[in-house]
Amino acid sequence: MENPYQPDDIKPDAMLLNKARSPSQYQDGDGMSYSEKEALKQLPEASNWPKFSGSGEYDHMELIDYIDGLFIDVPSIPDYWITARLNTAFKGHASIWYTEMKEIHGRRNWPWWKSQIIQKYSNGTWIWQKTMSFENDKYSVDKYPYEWCLR
Repeated sequence: MENPYQPDDIKPDAMLLNKARSPSQYQDGDGMSYSEKEALKQLPEASNWPKFSGSGEYDHMELIDYIDGLFIDVPSIPDYWITARLNTAFKGHASIWYTEMKEIHGRRNWPWWKSQIIQKYSNGTWIWQKTMSFENDKYSVDKYPYEWCLR
């Protein structure tokens, strides 16, 4: 029987909060297993994460690449450890957007948040700015190579 109180995109296996463990799996009775403690040690402080304001040139892609890299570097990180710290990465307009999305949709996993960020901030204007930046970044024969490289 499915749990009506659990979002469809969060699998029970991924939710370590609800996973039953034997007392021998705990260290010092704090509720965390040894593997969870090791994963937490490898997770960088949320204050060191890239900040996402919604206005930078590659602002949202930097944050997405960083978080995707965390899952590659520390594969034992539970998804909810990442999504619980997302609020520290959002600033300005993006923080308002994130708060509203969280109120509407509740707790969601990282793939869902990633798709929402891309949908919101990889719009036509952003793609056009990237294309123009690429087009303007060409070497011209009327410039010396060192001028182009050092600009």
